[in-house]
Amino acid sequence: MTLIADEDRAARGVTQPAVDLDGVVKRFGPVTAVDGISLRIRPGEVVALLGPNGAGKTSTVDMVLGLSRPTAGSVRVYGRAPQEAVALGLVSAVMQTGGLLRDYTVAETVRLTAVLFGRPVSVVREALERAGIGDIGGRMVGKCSGGQQQRLRFAMALVPDPELLILDEPTTGMDVAGRHDFWQAIRQDARAGRTVIFATHYLEEADAYADRVVFVRRGRVVADGTAAQVKALASGRTVRATMSRPDRTALAGIPGVDPARVEVRGDTVWLPGRDTDAIARHLLNHTDARDLEITSRNLEQAFLALTGDDDGTGPGSPR
Repeated sequence: MTLIADEDRAARGVTQPAVDLDGVVKRFGPVTAVDGISLRIRPGEVVALLGPNGAGKTSTVDMVLGLSRPTAGSVRVYGRAPQEAVALGLVSAVMQTGGLLRDYTVAETVRLTAVLFGRPVSVVREALERAGIGDIGGRMVGKCSGGQQQRLRFAMALVPDPELLILDEPTTGMDVAGRHDFWQAIRQDARAGRTVIFATHYLEEADAYADRVVFVRRGRVVADGTAAQVKALASGRTVRATMSRPDRTALAGIPGVDPARVEVRGDTVWLPGRDTDAIARHLLNHTDARDLEITSRNLEQAFLALTGDDDGTGPGSPR
């Protein structure tokens, strides 16, 4: 969609940080869901907000959307209170469920959204095309697939031409081509100045499309930076090798190997540890290992390392 002009952007206050969280705490009775998060997001950034179930992501997003108020600290969206920013159309959200009327057509749903926001009907076609559903405008919402309904939510979110777009699992139900097209559209908008915050369980999406990755654990930010910087925080490498009869117990006993993280799948083994060079030498000198490879952690491994529980158990899916 065509973003607002620079002079209009200044009038709407979008020269301020897109999101500014300062010492934000959110409690629900005795439970602290958000525990002192401070986070500043610049206009035009694409930020992945990741963490295990119960990490505090949803509570944080709810406060940015003005759906709840912090117990302590402050939340500002383009220098305004969240409720004011939402009322001005500066913020839109694409959630996983809800918000759709099954007995309306796709086009009627987007047209109703345009009326509610006082936008011209001409934006309906543009929003449908941008969301990749211009060819199903006459289809009943109840007849749409899960991926098509998620694209419809995206089209509805585009109607007010928001400066900040918040996405919760935005590509759920989409096929590979659909996910690729969706993220190309998001990156195009970001280059034009739109800010995007998204949560996803597809960590490869965060790696590929986010300018910045923020890991949240137990209501606190535990990592914040580019995907490469976050991977470096969870420093560590893994030795991968092929063996004829791998013995997991014996492999876990190799000096330097992290025994809790040894993996054996068929004739392939993965041995994370402190000194991967020494592990590789041991395999070459004392086993029949071949096809050795030493690799750095990917974003999924960094996620598990940075957000896992203190007792060594990993988190659930990053939602």
